[in-house]
Amino acid sequence: METITDTINAVTWHMACYVDDIPEDGGGCAFISGKQIAIYNFSRRGEWYATDNQCPHRQQMALSRGMIGSQGEEPKVACPFHKKTFSLQTGQCLNDDEYRINTFPVMVKENRVYVGL
Repeated sequence: METITDTINAVTWHMACYVDDIPEDGGGCAFISGKQIAIYNFSRRGEWYATDNQCPHRQQMALSRGMIGSQGEEPKVACPFHKKTFSLQTGQCLNDDEYRINTFPVMVKENRVYVGL
């Protein structure tokens, strides 16, 4: 797997998949450095996001299969099982302050999707 290290920002970019591997306005999952990472192609907004794949509510690896949308200007994903919604930018749960997920930077370069860890 290809990695690129950015020592200035302390990020290592991991090649997660190709652009065509993630459906438009949908998500997919990649296993990177021992973690399941959900990757979202929010094509309606022209944006890419990455988060933990695990929903903290019931500890299920399912967020990559959730529906994405917006709450006002905030891009979000809904857990497909319990409908908890999370900001794709901050990871904060939008309908329950008790929960939060990690978010990761995404870079798309030459048809490849990189996730920064």
